[in-house]
Amino acid sequence: MTHANLNPETQRNHNRRNALHTALLIGGTGLLMGLMAYSVLGVLGLIGAAVFGAIGLASLSRMSPKLILNLYKARPLGDNELPELQQVLRQLAKRADLPAVPQLHYVPSRMLNAFAVGTRQDSAIAVTDGLVRGMTLRQITGILAHETAHIANGDLKVMGLADVLNRITSLMSMIGLIGVPIVFGTGVDIPYVGLFMLIFAPTIGGLLQLGLSRAREYDADLDGVTLTGDPEGLVEALSALENYQRGVWEGMFLPGSRVPQPSLLRTHPKTEDRIARLRALTTGTVAQPASETRLRPDTLRGPHPSLVPHVSNPRIRWARFGIYF
Repeated sequence: MTHANLNPETQRNHNRRNALHTALLIGGTGLLMGLMAYSVLGVLGLIGAAVFGAIGLASLSRMSPKLILNLYKARPLGDNELPELQQVLRQLAKRADLPAVPQLHYVPSRMLNAFAVGTRQDSAIAVTDGLVRGMTLRQITGILAHETAHIANGDLKVMGLADVLNRITSLMSMIGLIGVPIVFGTGVDIPYVGLFMLIFAPTIGGLLQLGLSRAREYDADLDGVTLTGDPEGLVEALSALENYQRGVWEGMFLPGSRVPQPSLLRTHPKTEDRIARLRALTTGTVAQPASETRLRPDTLRGPHPSLVPHVSNPRIRWARFGIYF
């Protein structure tokens, strides 16, 4: 799907790049699992890995979003709660051709966060109190579009598949390192290449899984702004999240910078890279679309009111021998 406000050629290039990255990373994860299973238990290992994989995927497809939402103490929002967001989410679901509108949930947390769970037929998007209170409606629209794109693209299933494959790889590695010597004795001769694979295969699988997560985030950014036609809204949201995530100690000792984190160990791409890709989408665009084709709700400029009472900062209470809120 393309949008009149975005550069079509840039969109197509991003789509091809993201699809290729996803295919290579999923293929690499599956190949690594197959090599580990065959090297440890031969054909029997391949059959066992296939069975475990099928069971894992079946359990993922049957898992209710409520199980995950309960872990975060999320509760569903009624139609009379945050009606602006409810309306925005209905428009996004319609534009994404989802068979059902995701159920909006609220998480009583001061963190700025949002996440999606479920499938196209049964899904939910959760937003935290900090996100609702600290961002404008335009910024939250960009975030909701990003999460809607995750649901529409089936990213939750893709990441679940990668997680199942990686867990099977780790299981085979453990069997090879612990089970084989126990069964066949300490005198078993393991080639150096095989020993290297047994030790480092779980780490390699984890890095492939992180790479897949970053690729799907790029794809959700692209498809999200395709739904809204407003890349700058998501850019503003990403910038706000980046500023929020700067820790107190980083701001004190490293003003204007952050403790560097290796790109290979990130679940999300660097914010500056995501922003650069988003802004490249509008490069070279001449014609602007009619205002009714864009999803840019600017009616609420300031922060949203909190849905929970204000939480004061922690203070030391010597009489009670502890730190209390």
